[in-house]
Amino acid sequence: MAVLPSREDELPKIIAAIVSTYAEVSKIDHLGSRPLPSRDAVIETLDGLREVLYPGYFGRRNFTPQNIAFHIGDRIYQLNRVLAEQIYLSILHECRRTQTECGHCEDLAADTALEFLRRIPGIRSLLAADVQAAFDGDPAARSFDEIIFSYPGLEAITVHRIAHELWVLNVPLLPRIMSEIAHAATGIDIHPGARVGRSFFIDHGTGVVIGETTEIGERVKIYQGVTLGALSFPKDEKGQLIRGRKRHPTIEDDVTLYSGATILGGDTVIGRGSTIGGNVWLTHSVPSHSVVMIEDPGLVVADKRAGKSARPAASPPKPDGKG
Repeated sequence: MAVLPSREDELPKIIAAIVSTYAEVSKIDHLGSRPLPSRDAVIETLDGLREVLYPGYFGRRNFTPQNIAFHIGDRIYQLNRVLAEQIYLSILHECRRTQTECGHCEDLAADTALEFLRRIPGIRSLLAADVQAAFDGDPAARSFDEIIFSYPGLEAITVHRIAHELWVLNVPLLPRIMSEIAHAATGIDIHPGARVGRSFFIDHGTGVVIGETTEIGERVKIYQGVTLGALSFPKDEKGQLIRGRKRHPTIEDDVTLYSGATILGGDTVIGRGSTIGGNVWLTHSVPSHSVVMIEDPGLVVADKRAGKSARPAASPPKPDGKG
């Protein structure tokens, strides 16, 4: 076999060309600064929190009533160290980015990590209601075990419950890293700023998008492909996006949103007990106990065999059971 000629003498020129872009396109560089939060450490933190939130399902599984305090205690000490470091790096980076260094980032990070850990019992209570909602809302679910192990909707909401608490505690950057890890794993994109009530169930889930200022009540069920988004992005006199306004809808208690529904706008409220049908596009509020659906499009079914003419398809029954 012939020996291929070396091309490595070209590599110094390629390297020099790449390095030159670090000064020319510096907005996407992070050089000469303290380290940013580590994505690997964030994944480690989420894995450790799953072990604490769902003991016996993830990580170490040899838990008994006699040894659980020891094992969970060991995990909490580890989580406290890793989480405090990642919060510290997030806060320090934000201080330097905004040129407002306070001088006590390390103490603030340590206090914030402890406050987050204090909130774990409340997160577990919310997740227990979410698991129950999934079991009650999906006839295909055989057990809680199946839901905890395999439902992408529960995985996404678990990470969201964690990230949202950090968001509420004003931790920069870290909650977004967490939400994007869940997004990549499940196809479900929930901004950590979104407020989600108890007993939340996302069925199937792929393609669900829930924006930052969304407010979701209790016992809400969402199917795949639902978007809770912004209607527009207002700008100031300099043409910059205005941030911090309510841009996403409010979904009240006991609402069901079927697949492909798109609901937009900060002033849009879906009233309690309403059902929004598949592929509906809504940019205005609807009152409580509404049913919103697209009118029958009048499909035509044609016979593929030559000489056969098309005939209208039979209309499906209406939700009230009448044809």
